Amino acid sequence: MIIRKHRSDLAILFATLGLMALGLIIIYAIGPMRANVLNSTYGTDYDPNYFFLGQLRSVGLSVLAFFAAFKWIPYKYIQKIAKPLMIAALALSVLLWILSMAGSSLAKCELGECRWFNLGGLSFQPAELVKLALVIYLADFLARKKEEGTIGKWQEFWLPLLIVCGASLFLVVIAQGDLGTGVAIISIIFGMLLVSGVPAKQYLIMLALVIAAAVGAVATSSHRMERIDAWLTTLTGGESSDSTYHVENAMLAIGTGGFFGVGIGNSIQATGYLPESINDSVFAIMGETFGFVGLALVIMVFGVMLVRMLKVAEATPESEPKLYVVGVFSWTLAQVVVNIMAMTSLVPVTGITLPLLSYGGTSMVFIAFALGFVLQISCYTSREVIKNENISSGRRLRGTYHSSRRRSS
Repeated sequence: MIIRKHRSDLAILFATLGLMALGLIIIYAIGPMRANVLNSTYGTDYDPNYFFLGQLRSVGLSVLAFFAAFKWIPYKYIQKIAKPLMIAALALSVLLWILSMAGSSLAKCELGECRWFNLGGLSFQPAELVKLALVIYLADFLARKKEEGTIGKWQEFWLPLLIVCGASLFLVVIAQGDLGTGVAIISIIFGMLLVSGVPAKQYLIMLALVIAAAVGAVATSSHRMERIDAWLTTLTGGESSDSTYHVENAMLAIGTGGFFGVGIGNSIQATGYLPESINDSVFAIMGETFGFVGLALVIMVFGVMLVRMLKVAEATPESEPKLYVVGVFSWTLAQVVVNIMAMTSLVPVTGITLPLLSYGGTSMVFIAFALGFVLQISCYTSREVIKNENISSGRRLRGTYHSSRRRSS
C-alpha cells in the first residue's frame, strides 16, 4: 500500500454541486408561490423573487465554503481548533437560550420555538454549528483516546464524552425544541462510536439509554405526541384532522406527480396547501414536480454520495480523518433518511431539512463545508501500487500524503 496525493472523489464533488443546483431550480419554481401565500395570509410584502434570491445567496456561500474546505484550508488546521469550536458552538446555543427567555429581539422564534439568531434581516441557527463542531471534536477526541488506549474507561473516556454530548443534546432538543436536529446529533455520536473501538456491551448500553431518553422526551411533550398520533392515524387510515394535514398533503403531492411529474412551475401543493413547501417538505414538492423518476434519481444521487463517503472512510489510513468522514456520513444519512421517511409517512413528521436541497442558508453552508473536508480527505486515501506504475511520474500524483501535509503548514 502507498499513500500519495491523488485525484479527489469526483462522485462526491458532482453529487454535492448537482444537489445544490437542483435545490436552486426548485426554489426558483415555487418561491413566488411561497411569497404569495405569505403575503395573502400574513400581510407581508415579499417580492416574488425573494426566496430564489435568498437561495441563490445561500448556494453561493455554500459553494465558497465547500471549496474553502476542499482546496484552501488544510484539514489539520481544523484538528487544532476542535475544542475551541465545540465550546463556541455550545456557548452560542446557551446565549440563544438566554436571549429567548429574556424575550430579546435577537432571538428569532417560530411556532413557539427559538432556534435562530436574528441578525438584522439575516438569521443564524447555532444548532447547525453544533453538528459540525461535534463531528470535528469527536474525531479528535476518539482518535486521541484510541491512541492512549483509554476508550471505554469511565473517567478518561465516558465522563467527558457524556458531558459534551449531553450538553449538545440538551441545548438543541430541550432548550430549542429541535428533535429533528437531535436525531442527527445522535446519529453522529453513535455512528462515530461504532467505528471508534468502543466495547460492544458499553455501546449497546449507551444506545439503550439514549433511546429511553428519546422516548421520554417524546412522551412528555404534547406537541410531539400529537405528531405520533397523527402518524398512527395516517397509517391506519383514520379520520383526517388538523394534525394529519401535513403528511396527507405530502403524500398527495407525491401521488399527484405520478411517474414523470406535473412539470416545473405547475405544483399545486406549493400554492399553500403543503406546509413548509420550500423547507422540510421540499422532497414532496419534488415528487409532485418531477414524479417517481425524479425522486428515484435524487435518492440515487444521495446514495452514491453516501456510498462514496463510506469508501473514503474505509480507505483513509489515519484514525482522525476516518472518524471525521464517518461523522459527516452519519449526519447526512440521518437527515436524508428521516426527511424522506417523514414525507412518505414511514415515520412521524419532524422538522429536519433535506441536505443541500431545502431552503435555508445555515444548514446548507455548514454541511457543504463539512463535505468539502471529506473531499479533501479523499485525496489521501490508500491505494494499491500498480506493478508497472511509474511512481516518479508527476501525472495525477504529487508527493506523499505526509509530505503534502507538511507543505501546507
